[in-house]
Amino acid sequence: MTPGRGTAPVRRAFPSSTSLTSQKRKEATSSRARRPMFNPPQANTAGFCSLTAIRKSQVTVRLVKRCTSSYSILMQWVSVLCLPVVPCAAEAADGGLSAASPMAETEAARPSLVAAVLEAVQGSSGRLEKESLSGRISRLSDRVEELKGEVCRMINERYVEFLPSVQNAKDLESEAEELSSNIDQLTSMIETEVQQDLNVAIAEFTELKQQLERDTLILSVLKQLQELDSALKQSSAVLLEKKYVPAACHLKKARRCLKMMESRRGFELKILRAFHIELVTQTENLLSVLGQEWQQLAVWKLPQSKEPGSLESALQTELRLRSTLAGEDAETSPSATSVLRGFAVLGELHYRFKVFGQLLLNHILKPLICHPSLKPLLEECPDAVALRLESVGSSLGPPSPMEVFPKLQLVFDVLHKHLLGMEHQALCSCAGPLNHCTEDENDAGPVLAEALGETIWNELSDCLTRDCLVHSIPSSSSKLGQYVEVINATEQFEQALKDMQFLKEGSTDLLTYARNVNRHFADKKCQDVIVTARHLMMAEIHSTVKVTPESSVALPNLPDPAAGDHPGTLVPSKALPIQAGDLETKAQLSPHTLSFPACCISESVQKLVALAYQTLEEASASTDQYSAQLFYLVRNIFYLFWDVVPMYHKEKLQKLPQLAAIHHNNCLYIAHHLLTLGHQFQWRLSGLLCDGTATFVDLVPVFRRLGTECFLAQMQVQRGELLERLSSARDFSTVDDEGSYAAANKALRQVLHQLKRLGKIWQGILPVNVYCRAMGTLLNTALAEIVNRILTLEDISAENADRLYALCQMMLEEGPQVFVPLPEEEQNRRFQEEVPLYVPKWMMFKELMLVLQASLQEIMDRWADGKGPLATEFSPSEVKNLIRALFQNTERRAAALAKIK
Repeated sequence: MTPGRGTAPVRRAFPSSTSLTSQKRKEATSSRARRPMFNPPQANTAGFCSLTAIRKSQVTVRLVKRCTSSYSILMQWVSVLCLPVVPCAAEAADGGLSAASPMAETEAARPSLVAAVLEAVQGSSGRLEKESLSGRISRLSDRVEELKGEVCRMINERYVEFLPSVQNAKDLESEAEELSSNIDQLTSMIETEVQQDLNVAIAEFTELKQQLERDTLILSVLKQLQELDSALKQSSAVLLEKKYVPAACHLKKARRCLKMMESRRGFELKILRAFHIELVTQTENLLSVLGQEWQQLAVWKLPQSKEPGSLESALQTELRLRSTLAGEDAETSPSATSVLRGFAVLGELHYRFKVFGQLLLNHILKPLICHPSLKPLLEECPDAVALRLESVGSSLGPPSPMEVFPKLQLVFDVLHKHLLGMEHQALCSCAGPLNHCTEDENDAGPVLAEALGETIWNELSDCLTRDCLVHSIPSSSSKLGQYVEVINATEQFEQALKDMQFLKEGSTDLLTYARNVNRHFADKKCQDVIVTARHLMMAEIHSTVKVTPESSVALPNLPDPAAGDHPGTLVPSKALPIQAGDLETKAQLSPHTLSFPACCISESVQKLVALAYQTLEEASASTDQYSAQLFYLVRNIFYLFWDVVPMYHKEKLQKLPQLAAIHHNNCLYIAHHLLTLGHQFQWRLSGLLCDGTATFVDLVPVFRRLGTECFLAQMQVQRGELLERLSSARDFSTVDDEGSYAAANKALRQVLHQLKRLGKIWQGILPVNVYCRAMGTLLNTALAEIVNRILTLEDISAENADRLYALCQMMLEEGPQVFVPLPEEEQNRRFQEEVPLYVPKWMMFKELMLVLQASLQEIMDRWADGKGPLATEFSPSEVKNLIRALFQNTERRAAALAKIK
């Protein structure tokens, strides 16, 4: 092996170890260079001390670890190269420390360097003989020197230059501790000395502030006392001059000052009570003076009558208004306006106007509204004006708005000119004294005319509406166009009151009512119709009229059905030509087909139906909204009848059969007209109702049921009376006894009498068919009861059979006489002959009479093996019972009974 090849690995090993160590050293140096200088914060001494202690511990540990690592590396090199190295003092001092170091890079590089040296020595041991020993040693010596220099430089950088930094840190730590101590001392001094001074200063300031507030309050109270005293003195002074408004202003100012002082807590001055007494005294004195002045300026002359609204009382009423007081100069005498303004300042104006307004309403304004013959009369004097009322013409009829409004306007004009018209001059005359008052007292205050208007307007407008405008609403829609005059008169009246300031600009109560005449007309019409209908429903039912198929309510001219949706265009009907071969209908309907039968109804019900027709006529000529309102009004009329009549006449309908029959006819009469009432007007009503909704058909079954139930209830009463009378006949069991026969005869005659009485009562009232069915039902009830009682007899002797036959013969002869539906006797014979049509038990009753007088063979002949007339009316068991009761038990009876099946 050549020397060049033998030395190559050694050269590669040393530079590798050297470069690795140099690289680690540079990284450590750069790490220290990048580490920022530690600048302890000056604001927080405690934090600075803690951070300095932590930094000092970390630097000490790191320094020891690095020194230990470097020392280990150096000693390994010396042992390998056999070079004596004397450790430094720092290394000897720290020799007892642990060799563990966080510098993992240096410890990792140490075995690599030793391994490289050993590898180089072992690799070249075989070639030492060939190379020059001196050259090899020389190169190694040079390398060792370089390594020594690097190690010394590294130790110097790491351990010698590090000490100044640690010393600086310790100096900074001591300075921080000293600064923290100074801060603690300063804080303690502030808390002890400065805080005490501050508390003393605050207490002194608070005391001074309270004293200042107390002094300020005392000065304010003294000032208010001075103002109160001054106001009372000024009020007394100006009152002597009869300047009522300034006097009232000063009293108002004094009242406000006194109220303010009384509201203060902590100041209970005894002098306030004296001021309060003085204020009340002066106020009452001023009110008394103003009251006396007001009584002299507005003088009422009232009648002794207790009815202020009567015509006689109104004629004796007089109101005298004075411009000045009697015996005083017109320039110096106080006016009514100044007196009223004095009341206003003191808060008494509303009460004074309330009393004056009630007198004005009750004795002047309301009589002018309610009595058309009254009119105001004005008499002017040099120092006063008198207003009284006089009667001209008649007071009959409702008052007209065109006549009432000018009368009322004249009264308000007098009040405005002679009582409230001097308001502006009064304000100007009292402007001087008022300048001494506060700003709110210098205000003009309420307008006197407006204050009086607010007091009386609500009651006056209600009276005008209730007693004047309501009566002026037309009763027919054709007169609505003439109501424009009333609207114009109302508007002029309200505008005149606004010009005189009796009304505010936004007040339009009367005008709004007058302009809404359509709604009021509809409401009035509905109210009048409902009131009229209610009176008719509460009228006596027994006042009747006769209705026949020929008599009918005056119906309107109906449009031709061919006109379709245009009811105004009538299409004349043309008769179709009859062909020669056309078949003619021989059977023709009666002209009274579907007509209401002849009977008696209440006169009030006839008027009620006529009222419904008239209302629908009015609806057909009105606007859509009014038309619908009137249509439903008619429906409400019939609903009202349904509710009122049965309840109002309940007791009479239960006790009197005549009224029950009339009520039955009334309901059927109304139902008859309701069938076609809506159809007659459906094309004449407005668009809201012409689509088929204008109908009354739904009420037809209601009224039919109402009349039927009432009449059936009366029929039940009559049936109960018949059965009660028949119960006194002793079951017809012992009619062979004279007493029993007399009782049975009496019972049957009572039954016949009751039926004849009902026949007379219902004669001409009920329709003929209803009459016959009703009487037939009652007679059938009596006959059925007689038959049932005879069928229940177990033994009928021959004498009993004869007497039973006689009793039945009486019923058979007199029973048809109860059918007298018509007054003429000749006309009733037809109905008496048709008794079997109305009495189902009539033929059974006749067969029973035949059985009572027949022999056994005759009975069997009429039975005819179940095909005869007897079998038609009686069942086999009933016939067998009759045979057993009439005949003795013989073979013939047994054979006859066997044949009856």
